[in-house]
Amino acid sequence: MEALRTAEAELTVYVHPSNTKRVRHAVNRQLSALLFTYDNRFDGVLLTHEVAFHLGNDKEGKPKKDENGEPKDESGEPKSCVKGKIKDGSGEPKDESGEPKDESGKPKICVKGKIMNGLVPYFGVQVRANLLLFSPQPDMILEGTVEMLGKESIHAIVLGVFSVAIMSEDIREKFKFKRKSEGGKFASRTDKKHVIKRGTMIRFSVKRVDTEMNCHITGSLIPPHTGCMRWLSVHDTEYASELKSDESRSRDTSTKIEQNKQEHRILKNEDGMVKSEQPYKSRKRRHIEE
Repeated sequence: MEALRTAEAELTVYVHPSNTKRVRHAVNRQLSALLFTYDNRFDGVLLTHEVAFHLGNDKEGKPKKDENGEPKDESGEPKSCVKGKIKDGSGEPKDESGEPKDESGKPKICVKGKIMNGLVPYFGVQVRANLLLFSPQPDMILEGTVEMLGKESIHAIVLGVFSVAIMSEDIREKFKFKRKSEGGKFASRTDKKHVIKRGTMIRFSVKRVDTEMNCHITGSLIPPHTGCMRWLSVHDTEYASELKSDESRSRDTSTKIEQNKQEHRILKNEDGMVKSEQPYKSRKRRHIEE
């Protein structure tokens, strides 16, 4: 799908000191909170993320690596935060006084896990993330599933998350709406087998994208190579060849997105449970206590 793109990002994620023993979990939780929401920094919607932790740079400005030449240690945690201890840039822990020392015994400046000034002492963790983004643009060709349709419009959903509206003026004239007990369908005047109804996978062109509504898409079925995907796979040679080359890649992408959707739902449910567990006192009880 054209709107899917990968990107590499160098980020600083601020973690609460209570999570120093599980930094990877805290970082992943922070990034998971951004899933399926449009973000101007990414110029798109974050769908999946894979994180590697930085070890900082050496004197020549090159990224530090572990014994295996990898930019992270065996545990996957940043060297500066292993076992909840803040360490200096070389990976050596602080001494008993709490200050890092170099070989000569002089105080050493801590370059990782710096505490921020403020009411809550968060520390910053540098990470390198591989991101999968959904960034639809006008004139791109996308695929979606029809959820609802009527004489004036077709409403579909892309990747199970993003809504699409195709209005009657953006539907080719050769499609005629026929009202049926199942909710109706659009059938081609030239080929009766070319049908669009509820549950049909369609291919459409992007007309507009509303980022303020989390990438709500206005689509069009007027450009060539658009319509019912099943019909196109048989009668459209260009689309059929493109479908074969993208089939395995799209399957892997869909699996990752579905896993992140489940993780995002769990995260929202956990947050809701925390709020619901807050103590509540009725007005009558508060009046008695006073």
